[in-house]
Amino acid sequence: MQAFLDSLLAMVQKANGFLADYILIILLVGAGLFFTVKTRFVQVRCFGEGMEKVFGNIKLFGNKDGSGLTSFQALATAIAAQVGTGNIVGASGAILVGGPGAIFWMWIIAFLGMATIYAEAVLAQETRVSDANGEIHGGPVYYIKKAFPNGFGTFLAVFFAVAITVALGFFGSMVQSNSIAESCYTAFRIDGWIIGIIVAAVSAFIFIGGVKRLASVTEKLVPIMACLFLLGGLVVLVARIKYIPETFGAIFKYAFTPDALIGGGIGYALKTAISQGAKRGLFSNEAGMGSTPHAHAMADVEKPHDQGCVAMVGVFIDTFVVLTMTALVVISTLYVGEGGLLASGDYVAAIEAQGIMKTNAMQMAVGSVFGTSFGNMFIAICLLFFAYSTIIGWNFFGKINVQYLTKNSKTAVVIYSVIAIVFIFLGTLLSNDLVWELTDFFNYLMVIPNVIALIALWKVVAASARGKK
Repeated sequence: MQAFLDSLLAMVQKANGFLADYILIILLVGAGLFFTVKTRFVQVRCFGEGMEKVFGNIKLFGNKDGSGLTSFQALATAIAAQVGTGNIVGASGAILVGGPGAIFWMWIIAFLGMATIYAEAVLAQETRVSDANGEIHGGPVYYIKKAFPNGFGTFLAVFFAVAITVALGFFGSMVQSNSIAESCYTAFRIDGWIIGIIVAAVSAFIFIGGVKRLASVTEKLVPIMACLFLLGGLVVLVARIKYIPETFGAIFKYAFTPDALIGGGIGYALKTAISQGAKRGLFSNEAGMGSTPHAHAMADVEKPHDQGCVAMVGVFIDTFVVLTMTALVVISTLYVGEGGLLASGDYVAAIEAQGIMKTNAMQMAVGSVFGTSFGNMFIAICLLFFAYSTIIGWNFFGKINVQYLTKNSKTAVVIYSVIAIVFIFLGTLLSNDLVWELTDFFNYLMVIPNVIALIALWKVVAASARGKK
């Protein structure tokens, strides 16, 4: 069995290498640049508008009636999906493999992604539909069909629906539960299968409650988990304040000269840094992936542009606030200063010698300031919040696509939910590397039909950004 899993891991890694290094970068950077230009830098022009719509209208007990969600509930559901293990484990992994410079490329991808996610939210609002019961449905499958109202569009929509169901509903949830289990074992020595049973049981409770229960949980959970993590990270940065300039210097320096750390020629090293930034950036903020439009489609707003602005704030919070906090904490404690990884003669060897991995890097970073036990426990608790919120958000996104594929079959939704719960449990038992690679693979597949449809409908997005709709 282990030989089979090792062979599968090798095959998926090879496929992911091609997709991440070429297809993904071209699509994400290309789409981001395209919509940045076509919307006249909407992420700059309308950023203040988005912040005002989010923070000027926060309600922790919104929409009890009606079929839709408040704009904040929709954003909270989107952020619940965006802010997960990618912000801690994914960011740490990108730094370890691509060097501190990978964070710079994450920032670039996120800046461009703000324009892309604006397009996704606008089109989700423009193409959403209501069923016979008044329940709102929306997401990429609907704007894909609008972009291509023929057999090709049907194929792309089905392809996307299957990919997102597998990527987020099944394998994606495995990544989240896997990270919860590993961090809790490190901090509390609780066996993975015990964590698996607990997380699966609590998830089932949310799944059964439907979108209203989901929104009720996320609108309260997201602000709490973000504040907890940012407060802890801020305390670490204050303790390492003299190393902050060197930390930012390392990010910018190794964005363009990563070969000084990871070896190989400058071409290979730069490609590694950029691809790490691109694929971990995608996993973190999900701009261009086609997941968060499902939440934004359900927002009750005056016009699509309003939710597009709110969606941009989600990417900003995810990458420029939460993920950046992870990066600064890890780099300022493990990389810079006396005895840091940047001062070692052999970067790769130093990582191996100190036992630093993407799953424990943040725990080691916090532990270096406050002690190993506290670091392990604090990050385990944060990761529990982050990963669990992502599980329930991703399950909801998968559910919408199962409904699309089965013409709203209640039986199919129940079967999907049961399978998802099983995958959540299995995620606590399997190899971390294999789970991550499988999730990445299906995430990349989602991007392709989603971006194709976004580009095809660019005029609708541009009109919205310019106030013509």
